[in-house]
Amino acid sequence: MMNSNLAYLLFQANLISQEGLTLLKQTVEKEQCSVNESLARLGIMSEHELLTELAKLLDLPLMTIHQYSPLKICELQEVSALIFHHQALPILSDHAKITLAVFDPTRPGIESDFQFVTGLETSLVLADRQAIQECIKTLPHYQSSIELTDNTALTDRELEDLSQHTSNDSELDPNSDSNSSPISRFIHSIIIDAINKRASDIHFEPCEKNYRIRIRCDGLLFEAYQLAHHLHRRLSARIKVLASLDIAERRRPQDGRIRLKISSSRSIDIRVSTLPTTWGEKIVLRLLYGSANQLEIEQLGLNQQQQEWYRTALKQPQGMILVTGPTGSGKTVSLYAGLNAINQTEKNILTAEDPVEINLHGVNQVQINHGIEFGFAQALRAFLRQDPDIIMLGEVRDKETAEMALRAANTGHLVLATLHTNSALETLARLSSMGIDSFNLASALNLVISQRLVRRLCSHCKLPIQPDCQQPHSTRFDANPKGCSHCHKGYLGRVGLYELLIITPKIIEAMNQKLLPHQIEQIAKQEGFTPISHSAAQLLESGITSQQELLRVLEFSFDLQLPRSQINNPTNT
Repeated sequence: MMNSNLAYLLFQANLISQEGLTLLKQTVEKEQCSVNESLARLGIMSEHELLTELAKLLDLPLMTIHQYSPLKICELQEVSALIFHHQALPILSDHAKITLAVFDPTRPGIESDFQFVTGLETSLVLADRQAIQECIKTLPHYQSSIELTDNTALTDRELEDLSQHTSNDSELDPNSDSNSSPISRFIHSIIIDAINKRASDIHFEPCEKNYRIRIRCDGLLFEAYQLAHHLHRRLSARIKVLASLDIAERRRPQDGRIRLKISSSRSIDIRVSTLPTTWGEKIVLRLLYGSANQLEIEQLGLNQQQQEWYRTALKQPQGMILVTGPTGSGKTVSLYAGLNAINQTEKNILTAEDPVEINLHGVNQVQINHGIEFGFAQALRAFLRQDPDIIMLGEVRDKETAEMALRAANTGHLVLATLHTNSALETLARLSSMGIDSFNLASALNLVISQRLVRRLCSHCKLPIQPDCQQPHSTRFDANPKGCSHCHKGYLGRVGLYELLIITPKIIEAMNQKLLPHQIEQIAKQEGFTPISHSAAQLLESGITSQQELLRVLEFSFDLQLPRSQINNPTNT
């Protein structure tokens, strides 16, 4: 993202024009680089010229930091995390004051964050960006941010030698595997391969006779490698070092994070989870791409009518929006897109998540911790004392959480949450079975979204299906089982299937009368509700996915040969 503070400071100082500001913003977004790098690329000013101008504008000294030794200060103050986050290097410190060398003094929160952690008065000086980054690399715990200085993949011979080499305890020393060692290079190559394939998870699994590595692409696991079993300890130790976990602890699960720096302008967060199994530690890496700030409702796969319904529900000052579906169906992403659409300075937004996977700028996100008995109900109770406008709950699991969420939705708050049900109408029955009164549910609930994710056919290699006599104009395609260089066995990416249930006055009346689900469904269809099978039919007839994929995800067999009038205008069904 563009650092608007720095860019607008230069603009207000007449160092760049309005046209230059626009061009600078476009370059930052297109090239995914920093403002100072963009200024140099556009030939507006070099980094040294930028520092000189900032020194004049902000009355800050410009210093050379090679003469200082920040290591002792960093160990004394325990500010490693802040150093990496703000790219700010402590160079001087005494009992009352700490001096930070920075190359971007407009970055928000630098002084306040260091002052809060250290309790010392904070002052800034300017220094060369490259010099600061080189010093930061020498500090302890820098391994928590991996930089792929040697990203060359292992050759077959190196991989064979690695598998044949016998492990011993000395090889588990974290210092024995540098970023350029075969083990590190192998781990880096696996991660980069998974990123290139847009994988969501990497599984490192010790088995009885071998060590298996699998990658989850578009919701399905594919085997990537089979290695010698003895390698699992070296691979596990290296991953745990990178994630700042205890390499000596193999009996208990551990959780950590890695930030992988792919290039000077691109990085990715990785959530690490370890689990002791019969044959060794299983490790799963969850790859967390980008930011929800870049996610829009239009990208979810909702049709125009469904988008309008979702946006209308999000504009309501109070009420509840529930997103349902099985695990891995994209519910949280749908909620993030909704929050992104209504995230404004005037709104106090609080979320309770388990875990927090993507950071949302301007949103107060809370991590659930069941170990200290801080669950969704406890978080929601605390939220209501924080003057919230909008609340998001990662999951409604029990009656207490459901009742509190509905109470909040009835008392002036907009509540977004997820629930595990198979359909939108099933959601009403599930909440009733939890013991929620139909009257309270009807008065609070605004919208229910039920969704699934299906794989997209690869546009480069999908195979057209010969139309039959009943559908001479069919545009259906099937997956190429061999796939191509762009995809995974004929599929590339995923798209959502949706059904939206708007809680209208007639449906509220039916809920208050406690009608059966199939009776409510008939009323809902008269109000414009279309089941998820219609969304599936649209994708099938558009050649976006295949019948086989729909049958796999929707878990029941059906014939999608709907009349074209119903496909083009499903709300008339």
